[in-house]
Order: sequence, then C-alpha cells, then structure tokens
Amino acid sequence: MARPQKFRCICSKPATTRFEPAGEKAGEPVYLGYDEYETVRLLDYELFSQEQCARRMGVSRPTVTRMYDAARRKIAAALIDGRPLEISGGDVIVCPAMKAECKDMPHCCHRQRGEEEKERQDRMKIAVTYENGMIFQHFGHSEQFKIYTAEAGKVVKAEVLPVSGGGHGALAGFLQGLGVDALICGGIGGGAKQALAQAGIRLYCGAAGEADKAVGDLLEGRLAYNEDIVCAHHHHEDGEHSCGSHGCHEGHCGH
Repeated sequence: MARPQKFRCICSKPATTRFEPAGEKAGEPVYLGYDEYETVRLLDYELFSQEQCARRMGVSRPTVTRMYDAARRKIAAALIDGRPLEISGGDVIVCPAMKAECKDMPHCCHRQRGEEEKERQDRMKIAVTYENGMIFQHFGHSEQFKIYTAEAGKVVKAEVLPVSGGGHGALAGFLQGLGVDALICGGIGGGAKQALAQAGIRLYCGAAGEADKAVGDLLEGRLAYNEDIVCAHHHHEDGEHSCGSHGCHEGHCGH
C-alpha cells in the first residue's frame, strides 16, 4: 500500500517566479520547487533555525535539510551557468489560514506566528552597555555588556561579558551571536543604530543610571529613553566617537 502524500505548508507563493540573466540567451531553466524556495526564505531571509523551519512547514528537520541543500545547489547552478531560475511545483499547501486544508493543521503559519510571538514575549534577552553597575554612555567604546535573560517579565539570569573587538559592526555582531533581543545604552551613532536594526535588535538608547534598574523598568514598560538621540561628532573609522570627559546626556550630541 502506497504511503499517503505528505504536503509541506508554505506561507505564500513568491511574487516573482522566474529570474533570467540580463542580456544573455536563455538556456534550459533550473526549476526550484515552492517548498525548496520556502526553506531558503525561512532560513536565509527570516533567519529561522532549522527546527523552527521544520515546525512551520510541518516536516522533519532532516527533510528541511535535504530541501535546503537541494535549493542552494539549484540556485548556484543558475547563477554560475547563467541559466534562468523558475520557481514552481512541489507538494505544498499554501497558507494563510483561508485555505481549508491548512487552517486545521497544527503547523499552520498563522497559529505558529501566534505561538512564536507569545514565546518571544515570555522569554527575552536584554543587553546593557555596562561599567561599574551603571549604563556605559558610549556604545562604540563598550568593553563589556551585562546580559539579562527574562522570563514572564522577570529576570532569571544575569552575567557580565567582556567584548573582544570594538566598532559598531563588531558589537552588533557580538550581541546578535548571543541571541540578544534588545539593547539599553546611552549615546550611540547612526551607523551603530543601523547595524543593530539589521541584526534585529530593538534599541533603547539615551538611557542613564543603574543597569539593573533600567532592565526592571523596561520589563515593566516604564524605561526612560530617547530613541532620537544620535551622537554625531568625533567620528572615527568604526563609525563611533570619543566624547572625552563629557557624556551624551550633557547636550553634546545632536539629535
């Protein structure tokens, strides 16, 4: 007896389904399945883990690995051989939940999104630029961060970690590697803001005072901060500045 066909749930079909080299005679296209495309979208664009991708699509992690590897080989072949890339086919069911076949599935992406958002709200990792118990005021020159893990609105773990390397790009990468969701800091430059945004880290800048209290205030929704602050002077190659002996809260930073 044949095994029943297992469909993969995808959130939507791509808006563009064919890509061709400009100014080149088109050869035989490379065909990428909708399910293979979905693994690339979730893993490389949405930055899901393979476990999250598997849960969203309703398949096993080894299946995700196989589809993802096949997708990358096909994309590489299209780029290197100069062939058209066409996205079509695959055993898929399209979400959103307006599809009757999908809305009752436990891996429906609408249901998954709600569960993921609840999980994100229940568990949060917060970083604070840190020096002697206080919020350090110059993000680009931070030598250590205090990292707080909060669950259900309460801090359950805190540790001070030294930084290896400076500059806003390196610091943003350092925090992203730790899985940080939010950063509390004092003064910060425009380049650093952009780097943190690209890393998916929410920013609460222009804050001052005790680090522990600031985190407690953030969890209770009453943190005082200034999202418009931008330190824009004494720039160096790393995009930050040295404020010398003054602080960004003393009116020396334009915002």
